[in-house]
Amino acid sequence: MKKLLSLVMTGVLAVSALTACGSSGSTAGTQAAGGETTAAAAAASAESAAAGAASTGNSGEEVVFGTGGTTGTYYAVGGVMATVLNPLMQNSHLTVTSTGASKANIQLIDDGDANLAIVQNDVMSYAHEGTDLFADEGAYETFAPVAGLYDETVQIITCSDDIKTVADLKGKTVSVGDAGSGVEFNARQILDAYDISFDDIKVVNASFGDSADSLKDEKIDAAFIVAGAPTTAVVDLSTTKAVHLVELDDDHIKTLQDKYSFYTPTTIPGGTYTGVDADAKTVSVRATIIASTKLSEDVVYEMLKTMFDNKDALAAGHAKFELLNLEDATKGITIPFHPGAKKYYEEQGITVD
Repeated sequence: MKKLLSLVMTGVLAVSALTACGSSGSTAGTQAAGGETTAAAAAASAESAAAGAASTGNSGEEVVFGTGGTTGTYYAVGGVMATVLNPLMQNSHLTVTSTGASKANIQLIDDGDANLAIVQNDVMSYAHEGTDLFADEGAYETFAPVAGLYDETVQIITCSDDIKTVADLKGKTVSVGDAGSGVEFNARQILDAYDISFDDIKVVNASFGDSADSLKDEKIDAAFIVAGAPTTAVVDLSTTKAVHLVELDDDHIKTLQDKYSFYTPTTIPGGTYTGVDADAKTVSVRATIIASTKLSEDVVYEMLKTMFDNKDALAAGHAKFELLNLEDATKGITIPFHPGAKKYYEEQGITVD
């Protein structure tokens, strides 16, 4: 087991080299869903779950798995996958590496420096189409989706009683995430669905933590945060100041989905944050595993099958795997799946492109 756990931490050695590849997509990877959860802690909690599953490793193909920052959810999720799945797979073993998350992971796979990665499905869509974050680079054809893991929820946070709807953001000071990040594009698209542009608000570019601090100090009126809910920065804010979640209505969600198929309707349950008792309707993008088109069908098929066959062990290592299910694994993904993933889903009675 010590040998398995060492695989989880392999990425620490590579972090300085890889984080330089770019951070435009790192917001979701390093801050999503309580980003302070470390891979080391997640791997340790997975040890007992994996111990009874198998006791022997394999000598299959090394598969480099690009994740996110070492303090983020992507890295922790990848670490648990390596710990639980490696003893059970014959064709491959996962070596987890820390990266700049979504955009950097697309680039790493294209360069041949990673074989698998976790990305937001909207960033994946931009790369496939050569738009938005990838408008200056053109379309990427070197990756294919494998599985959606969990929702990264669009949360519009305010401490103002005057902001009830997205329309009320007009004329306000609003944090839209880091400059050039996936969050900034989410904010632009959602505002556009309400006929609001960045020219209609005072735009602030800030991280989740800085946005929460600015809300607390009343320097901004609202903030877009795209991450698993509950998000640590908002949890902390809600313990010291009354927060509100700005909802999206059904008509505008449909308008958004008609233009951007990667969004899925989501409800943030009441009680997620202190003092927010009512459910809040919004949308999400999906944290998604992608694979290099050069990775063999057998490797991807085996990894995906082993992952779903061992959901309980994975969930024991990280709570995000409690959200893993076949019904949601393909939602919000319109790009053709990797042949190995397509083979697995079709065996399960799920038709994919």
